[in-house]
Amino acid sequence: MSDRGRDAGALWNKNREWWWARRLTIADWLYAVLPLPFSWVLQLVGSTQLGLFGGLVPALLALLANVNIAFALAAGVVLYVIPVVFAGATVLLRRSFPQWMLVTALVLLLCFANFVPAVIALYSYSVYQGNRRLLVGWFALYSLAMVVAYEANPLGQVFLIGMLLVVPMVFGLWVGTRRQLIDRLHERAERLEREQHMMAEQAITAERTRIAREMHDVVAHRVSLMVLHAGGLEVSAEDPRTVEAAGLIRTTGREALTELRGILGVLRDDTDAAPTAPQPVLSDLDRLVGEWRAAGMPIDREESGRVRPLPTGVQRTAYRIVQEGLTNAAKHAPGAAVTLRLHYADRQLEVEVANAPARGPASPMPRSGFGLTGLRERVVLSGGSLSAGACPDGGWRLRAIVRTDDPSGTEEEVSEGDPHAPGR
Repeated sequence: MSDRGRDAGALWNKNREWWWARRLTIADWLYAVLPLPFSWVLQLVGSTQLGLFGGLVPALLALLANVNIAFALAAGVVLYVIPVVFAGATVLLRRSFPQWMLVTALVLLLCFANFVPAVIALYSYSVYQGNRRLLVGWFALYSLAMVVAYEANPLGQVFLIGMLLVVPMVFGLWVGTRRQLIDRLHERAERLEREQHMMAEQAITAERTRIAREMHDVVAHRVSLMVLHAGGLEVSAEDPRTVEAAGLIRTTGREALTELRGILGVLRDDTDAAPTAPQPVLSDLDRLVGEWRAAGMPIDREESGRVRPLPTGVQRTAYRIVQEGLTNAAKHAPGAAVTLRLHYADRQLEVEVANAPARGPASPMPRSGFGLTGLRERVVLSGGSLSAGACPDGGWRLRAIVRTDDPSGTEEEVSEGDPHAPGR
């Protein structure tokens, strides 16, 4: 996704959150204000004959009116207006403190038979709290309050309890459960998106690592050959200008190997993956061995066992092992004899590159640190093993066992360049 697309998505999410918060505030005010007229009417009607104070309030107001009209008006405000307004105000707290709204609505229902705040309170508590045990207790209290407040109409009590208590409570539970489900689905979608992004990053990192190792195998091999040829020319040439040019080439090659290590480190972390060239297989060993022989390395090549076509992945791994072994021999034991052995066993290919002790001090060559590590990981992942160490005679040996059977039960396609393919 482009930066412009991400910025547009972030702006949309911000505007949506702003509107959602404002919408909830507007909804709370509507719940608080719109029922006020109807609730006030019920307060007037209920005070005449329903609820615990039914009939007492008009008598009290009439008595106060005979004494002082101002007292009667004040008492009317206290009994008719303030409770209704207070109940409406508690609606604004229905998300954070729904229990206060429940208490206020219970008092109005019990004393004045005003059921409007009770309907809103039960619905809001069911949506935002959803504690079914506490909700059962509140339902029992409200049912008792309905029986007490509407005892003058016993036949309608069951209907009133069902319509005014059960319906908002059940509907609120459904709304609350649905919202929780939607929130969980959103969280799951966001988590899956994060996991997919993480998997994509891991895939990119793995590809970068693979490219870095291939770069080491290919470029370091070529540059090492260049340095060896330049060193041989520097020793054998008679022309001073040729000797100087060969020395410059050898020095530049060493510097290139040093810089290559830093480039490979950056490639592992910061650059994008790029297409790579076709990977060499066992059919390319003749060319590889010929190049090193031309550089002055005496190589003895041996093959044993039942030579047969091998999967392409096995051939690539074997080629890289041979390439790494010859490169290391040239770095650390220049001029020493090298023995290359390939043994075709029943279910594995044994690759060994061993060199004799160095004839003289090795020329200092930079190391990338990726060659043997990458090879070992590649071989182990395929079910094989790789070892490298000194020989009893003072030389060095790199030996690997590469599995030739496919663990998945399917055989890979044999490379077209495989000299051991059937019919060749």
